[in-house]
Amino acid sequence: MNDKINLLIIVTVISLFISLFLAFFLLTIKTKHKTSNSLFAVFLILTAIDTSQTIFDLIVDGPSNFGMLRALSAFLQIPVFYLYVLSVCYSDFKLKPKYLIHLVPFLIANLVLLPRFYIVDFASKINFIKNYQSMIEIQFNHILIHVQLIVYIIAVFVVLRKAKKLYLENNAGTTSIESYNWLFQFTIVLTVLYLLAILKNIFKFSDYLYISELIKIGLLVFQLFIICWYLFKALSNPGIFRNIDSKLKLVKDLISEEKNNGELVTNEKEYNEELLKLKQYMVEEKPFLNPSLTIQDVSATIEIPVRDLSLLINHKLEQHFYDFVNTYRIEEAMEILKDSTKSKMTILEILYEVGFNSKSSFNTAFKKHTSNTPTEYRKNLSFNAL
Repeated sequence: MNDKINLLIIVTVISLFISLFLAFFLLTIKTKHKTSNSLFAVFLILTAIDTSQTIFDLIVDGPSNFGMLRALSAFLQIPVFYLYVLSVCYSDFKLKPKYLIHLVPFLIANLVLLPRFYIVDFASKINFIKNYQSMIEIQFNHILIHVQLIVYIIAVFVVLRKAKKLYLENNAGTTSIESYNWLFQFTIVLTVLYLLAILKNIFKFSDYLYISELIKIGLLVFQLFIICWYLFKALSNPGIFRNIDSKLKLVKDLISEEKNNGELVTNEKEYNEELLKLKQYMVEEKPFLNPSLTIQDVSATIEIPVRDLSLLINHKLEQHFYDFVNTYRIEEAMEILKDSTKSKMTILEILYEVGFNSKSSFNTAFKKHTSNTPTEYRKNLSFNAL
């Protein structure tokens, strides 16, 4: 039993140190993305407070109002993470008074404990904690936090899905897509962590309390892994997740609006003229060589409104702007690979030359377009030339 307690203390201390170290790093690093970093730092601090129970119980003797507030701070974790996801998905995100609504579950959880815990004497507090399994307030709060977790996790995935689709429809940068994919993976891992926490709480209210304790140790170790993973990502890619304007609308919403307003009338001549103008611009000016090209950039140059250009590419051509631009990049890369005078150029040099800034994105797009990797394509060209 002592070995298990010692292990719990060691893992807790390591987890606290890494969480607080990363939070300090995010709060002190000089960057224009201060809001996102601050929100994730707060999330880490709240996580550290939540996992500090073992250390807290060694320092504080018996139940207290402060100890209960520490435990209920778990209600703030997932709302802060949700706001963090909003801030990294949308470049114009700002903290507003309306976001105080996310405090409601935390306030409710504390209010229900007011009559029989917060305002009673120490002896009554001890009795309350001893009989926590039968206390309706504790049961209510456990149901509330589980419902909160499920609602917010769904909300996070909805935000990520919409933001990625908006990015694909309006931007042609490749690094940000990988960032979205990574944030999506991080959210999945975090979801698994919370689901395990729910399982732990279920056993906490059963006759198998020891299983709850074992899961608790496993969660601390798992949490350590997640924090270290994020720390590595943050240090190696300090500029990730900087993306789109939240005022942008999905093409399907634009189409729906035009249908409702009776404006969706196809003018074939106008459509063909705009398409010709767009394709001529892409071939002659080669704007796709710019790795951070946006639909707004193209719109301003060829003088077609962003709304019309978005409908033209995403709806009429049935391509995301991201895929539309990458098609030209791949065609340019293929021309370079065919050029015998440029045979000494490496694949890495070629991908940067044509507007990509990520090898994995280049390989994925190239294989999607040609059914071969760039290396395989070059080898086939050499073989056919023999």
